[in-house]
Amino acid sequence: MLVGTADLELLGRHAPRLPEFNAEPLVLDEVVCLQLTAELPNSAREAVLPPALHPTVPAALSIQVLKAARSPWGELAMATVRIACRSGARARGYTVGAVVNSQAAEGLTMNLGYPAQVGEVRLRHGYDGAEFSVHTKQGMIAALAAVDPEPMGQNDVQFTGTLNLAHTPLGLRLLQVESDCAPSQVERLTPGMLTFDGAGWGQSLLVPKLLVSCSIVVAPQWAFAPIRFVCKPDELAFTGTESVS
Repeated sequence: MLVGTADLELLGRHAPRLPEFNAEPLVLDEVVCLQLTAELPNSAREAVLPPALHPTVPAALSIQVLKAARSPWGELAMATVRIACRSGARARGYTVGAVVNSQAAEGLTMNLGYPAQVGEVRLRHGYDGAEFSVHTKQGMIAALAAVDPEPMGQNDVQFTGTLNLAHTPLGLRLLQVESDCAPSQVERLTPGMLTFDGAGWGQSLLVPKLLVSCSIVVAPQWAFAPIRFVCKPDELAFTGTESVS
């Protein structure tokens, strides 16, 4: 059975702190979200995941770039990089990095455990396609242009749950972040050349080698549920999952 081999002590040094589990949902309004999936070399399979998680075969990452007209912190633009994995039998995405272009960075960390750094996230969506770029103090760490949008059904795109590693009142834990939206528009896109700097996202082993799929979703609301379950990062989900309520 394949499991992650990343050094938990090292991961813990960079994990954010969650002082308490917030009981309120987080709701974003007028949202556009682009998701790109890409294969990774096998060298980045087990090595980037904590021991509680199972890598996928082939290894893959997803980049999600989300823009919301309204959030509890005003306008929000956020980009996350997640590694495809399983927690027990469930498909998940383990977050290795996140960039937010507003004061929402602290709020997303305190509420949902995102390892958010402040940067500049741009996302454009038009009739001809979409493009995004992500800049931090290190420079541009991701950019993509996608073209030839094709309409899809509202249920044709699904988003897996997210796992964020954070220090919590229970100790170092993987937070199960669940979100939901009712799309008003869904499109499949043809991704062009991807610019991506794995080190800028905190993991130099991330080198996308094949772009698999790209889609964009427009939704009037996007809601993140309060954290209900966490998992010990060194124990499989079947025995290491805990309720926070």
